[in-house]
Amino acid sequence: MSMKQDRTTRYQKDSLTLSGTVMLGTGVMIGAGIFALTGQMAQMTGSLFPLAFLAAAIVVSFSAYSYIKISNAYPSAGGVAMYLHQAYGDRLPTGFNALLMYFSMVIAQSFLARTFGSYTMQLFGGDDSGRMVSILGAALILAAFFINLLGNRWIQGVASVIGIIKIVGILIFGLVGIWLADSFAVDSSTLDDTNTIGDFLGATALGILAFKGFTTITNSGSEVKNPHRNVGRAIVISIAICVVIYTLVGFAVSSNLSLAEIIETKDYSLAAAARPALGDYGLWFTVAIAMVATAGGLLASIFAVSRMLAMLTEMKLVPHRHLGMPGSVQKHTLVYTVVLGLAFTTLFDLSRIAALGIVFYLIMDIAIHWGVLRYLRQDIKAVMWVPIVAILLDLLVLGGFVWIKLNSDPFVLGVAVVTIVVIAVAEQVYLKSSARKKAIEKDTLADHH
Repeated sequence: MSMKQDRTTRYQKDSLTLSGTVMLGTGVMIGAGIFALTGQMAQMTGSLFPLAFLAAAIVVSFSAYSYIKISNAYPSAGGVAMYLHQAYGDRLPTGFNALLMYFSMVIAQSFLARTFGSYTMQLFGGDDSGRMVSILGAALILAAFFINLLGNRWIQGVASVIGIIKIVGILIFGLVGIWLADSFAVDSSTLDDTNTIGDFLGATALGILAFKGFTTITNSGSEVKNPHRNVGRAIVISIAICVVIYTLVGFAVSSNLSLAEIIETKDYSLAAAARPALGDYGLWFTVAIAMVATAGGLLASIFAVSRMLAMLTEMKLVPHRHLGMPGSVQKHTLVYTVVLGLAFTTLFDLSRIAALGIVFYLIMDIAIHWGVLRYLRQDIKAVMWVPIVAILLDLLVLGGFVWIKLNSDPFVLGVAVVTIVVIAVAEQVYLKSSARKKAIEKDTLADHH
């Protein structure tokens, strides 16, 4: 009996406050997004990249509506997985899209880890080989793993302190950068004939990656105080904070670096922008803030994604093996999540990690909105036009992003397509398997006893 209790998932009700939940959300959002995506977005759309951040905020604002309405009705530690289950039941769309979300979140961890490594190496003159970036990223993932083992109060406490430090630090960077800049403007004259609407949509898709961390808040649903109210409030507050910070930082970078310089330093553009404005001290300050921000983001991301996989395991939508490990299912899913994060961190560079993450996320996001329209609209009292607009915007930016990658990096799209097919086939096989039926029967018998 003690072994049975040890293996079950354990969620600590009322262990997360509203402010703590906001810090977990912004912890994931204000991480690699603003520090590494700025240069990649500038490479796609030129000096209009600050406007691409604003466009991404508009898309995410429509998207957040569905999550807020569902979270108010069905707060759960399973977050997106439970939302999909409410809409589609024990069927392939639930498991498939939940796994897409899971992998996009694991990819986000790797993105944070490599960004941490890229900025840290600026203190030592950079890392052309990328080897030290991978090593530092892996070390950060392992450190976040051990903090997550300590429990919710430690995670919330560390995330809150880190969240306050990085928000204040980034605001200082943005305000001082704009104040010391020669001009406060986005110079569109640097755009050439190769910049198109598709490029802007592709950059907007990358910008969404900087906001998608709000979904991690949904994975804390059953552990938040007054979840029917506070989960939705935390989502709105987190997005609002990020809109202000991203806009400010975007204009600060564009005011201190030329477009060519932003693109050349795309993996650490904020650190590069700090040097002309504040000298070496500005560089050190920005690198320190980047290290703190990415570390906090990784900590919060691992917390949320491991709980999502635990919920999928509990719902019998994915197989689970203890592999001789002690402890609860949550501890096991934490280990699996960290191992996958380490693999992505060492195998892919920042650009390809971002590309995989946005493709997986947007497909899942469309499934959430369709589930609201098709199955949940009346139950959660949602208006029809907002999810429709959200789907159209998702399709628009996904199409633009895919078009750009087809011309610039078709390999990463091939990896995405193969991964999506493998996930779909494997999930369908498991749903029909005898192993899943036995697991369901075992749980039913245990509940009966």
